[in-house]
Amino acid sequence: MQKIIGRTREIQELKDIYDSGVPEFVVVYGRRRVGKTFLIRELFAEDLSFYHTGLSPQEIDKTNLMTSQLLNFSSSLRHYGINTQGALKDWITAFDLLKDFLEEKIKANPNKRQVVFIDELPWMDTPRSMFVSALEHFWNGWGAGVSQLMLIVCGSATAWISDHLLHNKGGLYDRRTREIKLHPFTLHEAEQFYEDKGIMLNRYSQMQLYMMVGGIPYYMTYMQKGKSVEQIADYLFADKDGKLRDELEQLFVSLFTNHEDCMKIVRFLCKRKTGYTRREIADATKIPYGGGLTNTLKALAESDFITKYTYYGKPAKEERYRLTDFFTLYQLTVIGKKQDPDSRNWNDRFGQKNMKTWYGFAFEALCWNHITQIKRALGIPSVHTEEFSWRFEGSKEEKGAQIDLLIRRADNIINLCEMKFCIGDFTFDKSEEAALCNKIATYQRITGCKETIHPTLITTYGLQQNLHSSIIQTTITADDLFV
Repeated sequence: MQKIIGRTREIQELKDIYDSGVPEFVVVYGRRRVGKTFLIRELFAEDLSFYHTGLSPQEIDKTNLMTSQLLNFSSSLRHYGINTQGALKDWITAFDLLKDFLEEKIKANPNKRQVVFIDELPWMDTPRSMFVSALEHFWNGWGAGVSQLMLIVCGSATAWISDHLLHNKGGLYDRRTREIKLHPFTLHEAEQFYEDKGIMLNRYSQMQLYMMVGGIPYYMTYMQKGKSVEQIADYLFADKDGKLRDELEQLFVSLFTNHEDCMKIVRFLCKRKTGYTRREIADATKIPYGGGLTNTLKALAESDFITKYTYYGKPAKEERYRLTDFFTLYQLTVIGKKQDPDSRNWNDRFGQKNMKTWYGFAFEALCWNHITQIKRALGIPSVHTEEFSWRFEGSKEEKGAQIDLLIRRADNIINLCEMKFCIGDFTFDKSEEAALCNKIATYQRITGCKETIHPTLITTYGLQQNLHSSIIQTTITADDLFV
């Protein structure tokens, strides 16, 4: 059994479910490569009664999808000694064979929990296969009444999980007993991972890597001991045989049936950190403004590639979408569409405009992902808050203003956060101070804000004290984000 890094809450929850003594239908979902399979297989290594994983659509004959998936399931059944009596013709038969197998195991040991793990479930639901109906039959007709059964299903196609298991209106409506969404590692968990692997990197370097690949354990397994961030970046992305060079396209193909439309949208969203409205996305991508666009945006959001939000004080019809997946952002903003296969050019890219844009974009996303740590650094871990962005367009007569993160607190204070990623202490100059004063004054005037506003700096190392720095009330550093 391999060591599981982090995941303390999820491990405890799964152990509690195992010990519940009642039938359990557990849905574990999250972004592809986030470690769902690893967590379940390692945690229940000694307790799995049956394990199966669906075949990736990329790996099978597109003209015979159902047959390929059934053959694969038949192979898993035989692995556990189940006689399939020839080729399986439908999913009802397949699940009936699994039921008969489990009944025999329960009869032999009625006090033992029977853990069934079916991984990549969405891939098994091929067109006209009646897979979901067979799963409903298996659970509703038998499993829901078997106290020894713990059925765990996983999937990276989060939109499918949402439509068919979490919000299903048919036979599986409200049938799952538990759901666990597995999130990427935090900076703290990522640091634990590097320490466990003996990879020595300071926190500035770890933040750079986090902004490249996010807290995705699978990508982090490619990090090498004794290498700098620049060397790792070239090894992963710039080398001809870069380990993650073709990952983005493969990722989208494996997750989305309309992967080309999905790529159009994220390529467009990477152009501006504040994102775009539905109308702007439709006009730029030529995807018809309607149900198709709605479903595509929903699928991207539920798979954690993009985030939907509305500027504070704006109507819901002005909702916007922004790209928030670190790996996709780095690929599209820094690496770009084309790359010299023989280049080792991190240092060439480092001073370019796209690199600077990426740092600002990615560090802001990193801060949003660590609101819990920011609140702890502010000394308000238990205070109710709401977090939002705000924007005033301005006019010829009035200067506009944009605030990327405001934390409104129940104790009558608003933290107006400035997020700056830099190699040393950040220096506030006269223009920075003036810009911040304008943001505060504009926000107060337009919103009628009565709370006390605390300008707050979130940066890597700290704040250089000078004539203009006294405006900052609180400084939060990288060390605070690693807690």
